[in-house]
Amino acid sequence: MKLYLSKSTAARAGRAANTPETPWVRFGEETVFLVSDNAAPSRSAREIAPGKVKSKRQLFVVVQNGRLFQQLYPRVPVLHDRGRYLLVKLDPTRARELKGKHKTCYDVLPLVENEAVFESVERGTSARAPVPFVQNLVNRIARGPFEASLVRLVTFPTRLSTSPQFQQALTFARTQLTGLGFTCRAQSITVNVKPSSNLIAYKVGTGAAATRQVVIASAHLDSINLAGPTKPAPGADDNGTGSAGILELARVFSTLSSTHDLRLILFGGEEQGLFGSTKYVASLSSAQRAKVRAIVNMDMIGSLNTTRPGVLLEGKAVSQGVINKLSAAAATYTGLEIETSLNAANSDHVPFLSAQMPAVLTIEGADSTNHNVHSANDTLDRVNFGLALEILRMNAAFIAMEIK
Repeated sequence: MKLYLSKSTAARAGRAANTPETPWVRFGEETVFLVSDNAAPSRSAREIAPGKVKSKRQLFVVVQNGRLFQQLYPRVPVLHDRGRYLLVKLDPTRARELKGKHKTCYDVLPLVENEAVFESVERGTSARAPVPFVQNLVNRIARGPFEASLVRLVTFPTRLSTSPQFQQALTFARTQLTGLGFTCRAQSITVNVKPSSNLIAYKVGTGAAATRQVVIASAHLDSINLAGPTKPAPGADDNGTGSAGILELARVFSTLSSTHDLRLILFGGEEQGLFGSTKYVASLSSAQRAKVRAIVNMDMIGSLNTTRPGVLLEGKAVSQGVINKLSAAAATYTGLEIETSLNAANSDHVPFLSAQMPAVLTIEGADSTNHNVHSANDTLDRVNFGLALEILRMNAAFIAMEIK
């Protein structure tokens, strides 16, 4: 078997391989197609990983946080590298062994033929005319208060979920949210038999209780250093940016009267295994889950890994409608390049999706990815505030339309 790469759409993949039956898999604007040894591709394609793949059963897609899969398993052959998404060669037995070992660092998925691992969205196809009240709200997103919150969060030596510093960071966030008029409560969770907490903040809408629904914006507050629990874990991008983003959304929406409820959640225990979001989703009754219109999760929104500022919108089929609306918000109110994927992994959107709730991860575009996550090098000086603010503007615009 031979693998060929073409700068072509999936619709052209078959023609590039000189046969419409040639299986393909798309990575944004690039298509990898699988050619039998006796077939010849067109001149527009180039062979990748010559001689390395004997069977389709050896092909897997990795969804990684930063470069953590490659750092943990540097000997696994990477056949195509698009940062968060990798095409790798693995023995199927080895792939099953790796799949569940570090679920917040990466996931290993079997390759599915003739599907997109992620899509690149043309801005013109989703842009809409700006809505004045939404534009006014988007314009309130500001660097000053966002940066102040992020600076405060990274002053804690670590925000490891079971540390005193995490509780101090939680207290800081609670003080900010309460001061903005949100009702707050802590939810106790257990992280590897040790206690920790989620922080849940509410702003109740004006609609009738029977018809009022809920929009959730979330981020994980904890940070981690894989070198050990006593090592510095500033977590500026992962996930100081998402947590400070929640506080900035709270500031912007604090004076807005809306029909539906807004719920802001800072999760604990994400880095050790999605403990906080799993506990939260499990605590919701069927009726409470049914009232949730959308969940927007922010995880790592401040590292510029692409030539132009970009955002990845990641979910499952249940959240396709939310992905489409976020894409439209990005095209209408920001200058972001937009990518979308239905291969969800590694963050707090996953427990919601597993419960068939419409959650989407909003994360920095990741062609080269952030190499510094889960280390002492995830520092404030590496945060791109322009990118973070653009992603916040997209999320604010989407939320405004959903709770209006």
